Order: sequence, then structure tokens, then C-alpha cells
Amino acid sequence: MFGKMMHQSLLISNLIEHAAKYHADTSIISREVSGQITTTNWQQVQQNTKRLANAFKTFNLNEGDRLATIAWNNHRHLESWYAISGSGLVCHTINPRLFPEQLIFIINDAQDKAIFFDTTFLPLINAIKDKVPTVERFICLSAFDEKVATALPEVIFYDELIQDQSTTFDWPQLDENTPSSLCYTSGTTGNPKGVLYSHRSTLLHTMAISLPDSLNLSAKDIVMPVVPMFHVNAWGIPYATAMVGSSIVLPGPNLDGESLVNLIDDYKVTVALGVPTIWQGLLAAAKKKGTRLESMVRNVVGGAACPPSIIRDFKYNYDCDTIHAWGMSETSPLGTANQPKAKHFALNTEEFEQLRLTQGRPPFGIELRIVDGDSTIPLENDGQTQGNLQVRGPWVVDHYFNQEKSSLTVDGWFDTGDIATINSDGYMTICDRAKDLIKSGGEWISSVEIENIAVGHPDIRMAAAIAAKHPKWDERPILIAVKQENASITEADILAYFENKIARWQIPDAVIFVDALPVNGTGKIVKAELRAQYGDTLLQNDAVV
Repeated sequence: MFGKMMHQSLLISNLIEHAAKYHADTSIISREVSGQITTTNWQQVQQNTKRLANAFKTFNLNEGDRLATIAWNNHRHLESWYAISGSGLVCHTINPRLFPEQLIFIINDAQDKAIFFDTTFLPLINAIKDKVPTVERFICLSAFDEKVATALPEVIFYDELIQDQSTTFDWPQLDENTPSSLCYTSGTTGNPKGVLYSHRSTLLHTMAISLPDSLNLSAKDIVMPVVPMFHVNAWGIPYATAMVGSSIVLPGPNLDGESLVNLIDDYKVTVALGVPTIWQGLLAAAKKKGTRLESMVRNVVGGAACPPSIIRDFKYNYDCDTIHAWGMSETSPLGTANQPKAKHFALNTEEFEQLRLTQGRPPFGIELRIVDGDSTIPLENDGQTQGNLQVRGPWVVDHYFNQEKSSLTVDGWFDTGDIATINSDGYMTICDRAKDLIKSGGEWISSVEIENIAVGHPDIRMAAAIAAKHPKWDERPILIAVKQENASITEADILAYFENKIARWQIPDAVIFVDALPVNGTGKIVKAELRAQYGDTLLQNDAVV
């Protein structure tokens, strides 16, 4: 043997130790459920993490046991994450906005031993506690609260649990393939499915998202993850900020535009991450307040295709660069991020803007391909050919939790359920979810393209295009839209706005104005509900031909 490198397992506990050692005084800003702002730092977070890890010794837990969290983005939630995973347990983040039946299903499927929860979710805990027999402890992420103690006598309060514990704790040196966290898909069809991440997959994903060609995070940044920690681990930001040593602003339960704008201005946030509906509300609030959001350098948008109007608004009115990204629970979640190459700065303005509308290209570790249906033969990467988007890499799911059957194709790729194009440089564009495509007279219409045009109208705040049944064409697009406050726009105005922006046969047959669109816990529009409510609209119209 001529030489050998050190071997050290890639473990989540290494992240919090690194942050505490080299970025000890870097601020962690946390808005609590009460509205109070708490300021801690990476060293204090690490100390509380170790206190909680010591408390686990009294819980009679075994390596790999699942502990659930139902909580907002706050410092206690962050501490519990590192304590759970670092101790060799599995941190199971739960989306509180799932249906109660789905919540009960996933808690029982995961066989959670304990649930950490914010006071906001006390009614939810009381509603399900008798239906989740494996749960032995309910831990409220707060100091002692008389109301909580009265309503849930068996409750344990987080602050009391850790207050007398030592800050000395030796993290177990786990195999890096040990499971670390568990996220369930949204379960829009059938029961939710669990995606079990490992320490190794999480650390590799954390390195990838921090790269300059991904989200470009560093110790110079003050990062605000608006995306909830219960949604694919807040896109990995709680891990990445520890890795690079950036400050983090945790916005708690108040995700309205005004609250977020105030946090950005008060704490000089440089990078924020969220779904398009969040940014629509934030931009409206910023305009109303008259702020320039001067500290913001870039924002990351994912979870759904970003309307071009949002990207332009951030760029030209707030000098803030928007990084369009794509991913899903099954990809940890980052699959692509839109960062330009050197050659792209020679493009004219229109060409450059068109490039930035794509979901971007994959970092090292992720491979993409498009295929036709069940075929395993890749389609051409010409930026025009559409196909079923498939992905593979070291942070992509292989088997869902508790399921013996592989989730992969016969040749080892994961089918995302998206329809996309890929160009010769690897830039991928989501055309639609396969289930959301509209097939009219045998031709496909993209709901995403219709929605992007609609929200570009100054009087439209939100919009969703769905397929409505049609007696002649099988399906036709209709638009469900929410007006801006005090707007008086009509259906005819909107339909006229589509002229010369899309082929005439792709223009919606009807526009329905509503007060609000149904969204899930991560801010995505729930089109299944819209199809159930409005799918027969055109059949009810005698004038349809």
C-alpha cells in the first residue's frame, strides 16, 4: 500500500459541531409562536442540542427509532433536528396541514415514539393522540405553559426537559448510511409515502446546494428559509447554513408578506427561499410599504413553476436575482438550480431572461433524462422535445419507507411525474405535471404556460389553469383566478390579454374569479380540488360547441 486517506463518516452531528466551533457567535434569529423574536447563535444551538441528546438517554430509545416534529421554523425546532439525527434516531418532520386521517396514517406508518410540537398545534395533538398508539411522549417546544398543561396533562415542556442536562455529549460515530430523517410526500393521490434520508445522502446534498452554481451560500449570508422545515427539510437550508456558517432567520408561523418584509428589512436578510405564492404576497407587501428590500441579493423559488412576472419584479424593481430551482421530496429535494454559465452573459436581454425562466441544470451528483412514457431510451436534449423527466443520484430515493418494491425504473431511474425539456447545456424546463396537462382534441396544452401569462396581468394575484371536460374536444382549459385588491377586471379582459401570447386554440374557454385558491401546507395550489369543483363547468354551459 503506497498511501491512504483518512476516513470519516459523513454525519449530521459534524455539521452542528463545525458551526459551533468556527461560527459560534453567528446569529440565529427566531420568531416564536407568540410573535416574540429570540436571538441565539450556533454555539447556543449546539449546547441545547447536546442537552436534548442527553435527555434522550431517559427515553428508552433504540437506534433508528423515529421521533416526529410538528412545528414551525424556530430555534427549538432546529435544535431538536440536530439532537434527533445526531443521536442515531430519525427526525420525522410532519406537515400539519395534511388531513387528520393522513396525519394518523403517517405517524402510525413511521411508528413514531414521540412528537415534538409547537403550541399552535395543541388542538391537533389532542385530536389524534388516542389514535397513534406508538407515541409515548408529547413534547411541547416551549417553556411551561399553563394552558397546554391543562389541555394535555401528560405533556413534557422542552425548556424543562433540557434545562438541567449537561452540554457535554459525545455524538455516536454512526455508519454514514444510517437513516437520519423521514419526510412523507403530500399524498395528493392515495396515502402519503415516506422518503427516508441517510446521513450520507443528507451531507452530500448539503454540499451540493451550497455550491456557487447551486444556491451559492456562504458565511457572508443571512438566510431566511420561508419554506417550512416540515417541507423536505426546508430544502436542506438548516443543514447548509450550519455547514457554511451563515446566519439564519427563522420566520415562525407568520408567513404573510408584511411579516416577511419586516424580517428582511430588520435583520438584513440577503437570501430567502420559498414557493411562488409566498413571493407574490411578499412583493405586494413590499410595494405597499415602499421598501426597496435593499439587503436582498437573491431569492430562491421552487415548489412550482415561477411566473416570469415575479422574476422580473424582483430583478428590475428590487435588484434581487431569482434562482429558479426544481426538486421534490424524493430528491432531498434539490435536482436543479438556474445559474448561468459564462457564455450566457453574451446573450441579449430577451435571450438571457428566457434562460432564467428554466428550472436550471443539475449539480454534480444528479443526472437527468427525458423519455417517452415507459421507454428507457433517452429523448434528444434539444430544448424542444418533451418527455417524462427521470432522475438518479446519491440523494435520490430508491425504496419508499416500509415498501419492498423499488420505486425505480427497470434500469435504475426515478420517474418524477413531470413533463420536461432539456437543452444541450442541461438546462431543464418543466412543462407541466403529467397529471395537470390538458389534452384538447388530441393536442397537449401546458397549464403552467397559461398560468404564467395570467399572473403577468397586473390585476391578477393568483391563477390556476385546469382541464375541464368538453363534449367535443374531450378537455379544454379554464382559468381559476384571484383578482388583486380592488381590481375590476372582467373575464373578457383576461381572455383578450392572452391574444398574441399563446396560440388561439390554447386560450382558456372560461375564466372563473374566486376569493382564494386552495393551497396545501407548502403553498402549492391543490388542483385536484379545483378539478373536482370546476371540472364540469363547460358541460353546464349550453353554448359550448
